[in-house]
Amino acid sequence: MPHARAVSSLPRHLAVAYGLLIVYACLHPLTGWRPTGLPLLDFLAAPWPKYYRGADIVLNVLGFLPFGFVLAPSLPLRLGRGAGVAVATLLATLLSFGMEVTQNFLPTRVPSNVDLACNTAGALLGALAGARWGHPLFDQSGWLHRWRSARIIPGHMGDLGLILLGLWLLAQFTPDRVLFGSGDLRQLLGLPTPLHFEPDRYILLETVQVAITIVGVGLFARCMMRSASPWPVALLLALGIGAKSIATASFYIPGEALLWLTPGTRQGLLLGLLALTATLLLASVLQHALAGVALLAATSLTNLLPENPYFEVGHRMLGQGNFLNFHGLTELSANLWPFLALAYLSAVGLWRGEHLTQR
Repeated sequence: MPHARAVSSLPRHLAVAYGLLIVYACLHPLTGWRPTGLPLLDFLAAPWPKYYRGADIVLNVLGFLPFGFVLAPSLPLRLGRGAGVAVATLLATLLSFGMEVTQNFLPTRVPSNVDLACNTAGALLGALAGARWGHPLFDQSGWLHRWRSARIIPGHMGDLGLILLGLWLLAQFTPDRVLFGSGDLRQLLGLPTPLHFEPDRYILLETVQVAITIVGVGLFARCMMRSASPWPVALLLALGIGAKSIATASFYIPGEALLWLTPGTRQGLLLGLLALTATLLLASVLQHALAGVALLAATSLTNLLPENPYFEVGHRMLGQGNFLNFHGLTELSANLWPFLALAYLSAVGLWRGEHLTQR
C-alpha cells in the first residue's frame, strides 16, 4: 500500500535549504531598506515590463523548478499525487509572492507580476515532476536512499552533510575568485586586503591555498561517508572543477572555460591531489582532525590572498538582473561555507562519540 511507504527526510531538508536560498537571492543585497509609499500590491496589476527579456523568464522558471521538485515528495503521502502537486505549487507561490511584496522596501529591487507568474509556473512543473519521480527517488525503497544508506552516515547528520556538499558546489559557480576559494571575511565585513598584488607572492599563496583547500574539502566529504572508497571524493572535486569552468565560460569574455587555470592553480591542484591521496590512507580520526585544520588554514590564506586584478576585468552579465542575484547567492555560499563546514565537523565528532559510547 502506498501509505505504508517510508518517506525519507532528505527532500524536506532540501526544500528548507532551497527555500532559504531563494529568500536570499530575491532580497540580495539586503541593504537600503525603506518604504516607497506606494501600495504594496500595485505590481499585481502592472503592465508587461518594457525591458523584460526572454532570459529573465527562463531563469525565473528554472529558479523555482527544483523547489517544486523537492517540495512535492516532502509532503505527507496521504495527500495523494494531485493534492501534493497543488499544495507544493501553492507553498512555492506564497513564498514568491512574499518575496515580491518585500521587494517594495528595497530600492535595488522591482516587484513584478511576471516574475511571480514565472516562479509559479516553474514550481508547478517541478511539483509535477517531483510527484511522479520524487518518491521513487527519495523513498527508502528508492535507489537514492539505498545509495545514501550504503555511502553516507545515517540520520539528520548525513542529510546536513549532503546539503553542505551541495552548497560547496554552488559556491564554485563564483567566477571571480581562486579555484575552491571560500571563507572571504573581507567581503562580508568590508575589510581591506592586507597584501598588495605581486605576481611571485600571489602564485605561491595561490598554490598553497588551492592545495590545502583540496585536502580540506576532500577529507570533509570523507568524514560523512561510510565507505573508504576514494571515488566519491574524486567525483566531488571533478564536479567542482566543472562548475568553476561553466561559471568562467559564462561570465567572462571571451568565455574561456579554463581561464581559472593559472600557474598557481595548476601547481596547487597537483600538490593537493597528491596530499589528499596520502591523507585518505590515514585512520578516520586523523582524517577528521586534518579536515578541520586544513579548512582553517585554507580560510586564513583566502583572507591573506591579494586581490587578483585579472579577476576584476572581463566580467559580463554579473551586474544584470537575475545574474546579479545568482552571483550574490554563490558569493554568500562561498563566504560562509567553511564556517558551516567546521561547525558540522564538530557536530559529527560529537555524534560519532555518542554512538561509540552507546556501543
